[in-house]
Amino acid sequence: MPPKRISAAVGKAAVRALPADRDTTATAVRWLLQVLAETAEGNTVEVRVPPFGAVQAIEGPRHTRGTPPNVIETDAATWLSLATGELPWAEAVGDGRVSASGQRADLTAYLPLPWETMDS
Repeated sequence: MPPKRISAAVGKAAVRALPADRDTTATAVRWLLQVLAETAEGNTVEVRVPPFGAVQAIEGPRHTRGTPPNVIETDAATWLSLATGELPWAEAVGDGRVSASGQRADLTAYLPLPWETMDS
């Protein structure tokens, strides 16, 4: 069963309420991952924000088994800062706040996310 979609109204409210409690933070993280998956459709990079969620995004070769060749992993606070434009991608990677492996594991072209203009 696919994950439950978070509406733009609920997602935007969660992002605007940050910093917030764990449930609101979880909603904001999951919704911004959903926004990434919608704006950078594809299956070549897996973006993980444990323990809240993971999505596949960015066009390119699709993997079908095992660990994908392109993986990005970070914590919730870093993901929220990246997605909203408070933190540049290069700085987060350079500081070690983001683990990015694989040739396509770069979100520079997709960040910050256009979350404020999302309607779905």
